[in-house]
Amino acid sequence: MFRPISLAVAASLLGSAILTPALAAGGMLMGAANAMHGNVTVTAAPKGVLVKIDATGLTPGWHAVHFHEKGDCSPDTFTNAGAHVHTMTPATHGLLNPAGNDLGDLPNIYAAADGSVHAELFSQLVMMPQLMDADGSSVVIHASPDDYTTQPIGGAGARVACAVIK
Repeated sequence: MFRPISLAVAASLLGSAILTPALAAGGMLMGAANAMHGNVTVTAAPKGVLVKIDATGLTPGWHAVHFHEKGDCSPDTFTNAGAHVHTMTPATHGLLNPAGNDLGDLPNIYAAADGSVHAELFSQLVMMPQLMDADGSSVVIHASPDDYTTQPIGGAGARVACAVIK
């Protein structure tokens, strides 16, 4: 005979961890002159983070994406976001670089002909506490694709959109 059980009993039987939502943070993706380009969500995972990007208004084609070390997307060039998230100095860039890579490296994203992007990326290089430190962090989209080896940013070009992760 089936008997319903309360949520409290189910939680104690299954463990409360599976009922706790994942830690997530994110922000609006802004371009030059405060143009709204969409949003970014970063969700903690057991061995890294999942990054969801929903964007519009980008130039069609491939674009580099990186975690930057500061949660500051000013001015329009997004230079206050700082360098990529890293733990070593000097930082070595590139997912395909035989010398290693920095923690901010992410795979490229592709903007469709209408300039939209709907992407989910997983990174095992960084954990949520590193992104949520005292000065925060940001996700920056660049004008060009990352070649994954060239120093310091893989030939990614100008910063065209930025979201503060908070």
